[in-house]
Amino acid sequence: MSEQSREERLAAAFVELADTLVGDFDIIAFLHTLADHCVDLLDVTAAGVMLATPDGDILDASASDERTRALETDSLDWGEGPCLDCYRSGNPVPDTPLSHPQAHVKWPRFAHRAQELGFVSVAAAPMRLREQTIGSLNLFREEPGHLEPAQMRLGQALADVATIGILQQRAVHEHATVTSQLQTALDSRIIIEQAKGALAHMHGINAEEAFHQLRRYARHHRRRLTDVAREVMDGGIDVRLPAQDQ
Repeated sequence: MSEQSREERLAAAFVELADTLVGDFDIIAFLHTLADHCVDLLDVTAAGVMLATPDGDILDASASDERTRALETDSLDWGEGPCLDCYRSGNPVPDTPLSHPQAHVKWPRFAHRAQELGFVSVAAAPMRLREQTIGSLNLFREEPGHLEPAQMRLGQALADVATIGILQQRAVHEHATVTSQLQTALDSRIIIEQAKGALAHMHGINAEEAFHQLRRYARHHRRRLTDVAREVMDGGIDVRLPAQDQ
């Protein structure tokens, strides 16, 4: 964990999530940053983000770890889960124990699979600005207890500032329509997944460590995550950093 105080990390998170007006904005890397800040600042084990197209199709855009990404992919396939309820209604889903009968009635496959993965509760915050909802932020816990209301409000605040940042970036770059941006996000996700698989096979590591290597390299060299992933697929770079640079 960072040596900075929690207050310093909180301030840095809001600044980073508001800073989207850059020419090389990478929406997938941005949403991974949102998920990472949630895990760092909130009393949660994992976080994920789903993003919607104008037609209502949902993309599992980012997650803080591989099991969460797999769960969200399954949730989309099944058409059920708190993340989808949150997006469809535009309202938060309060912290819900996955062992509660109501969770199994509302999300039978999701609740069962989430428990298998070790999660004990889930909550979701809409990525919404006024009447426009563009996705949802999903928060998972694996420790007994509840996500306190203040923690949920902070999660909603992080989702709000990220939403404003995304919509602001779209508004400034009017030529990049919502549809094309979401297509770019989908293309980026595919390239990143391919690069993760290639690195995992090449170095005998799991997909999560492969993704961490990609992100460390991209941040160290101040490059877009998607561009680094594409070069990995082209065989042009080795993303492993010396220990002192990580």
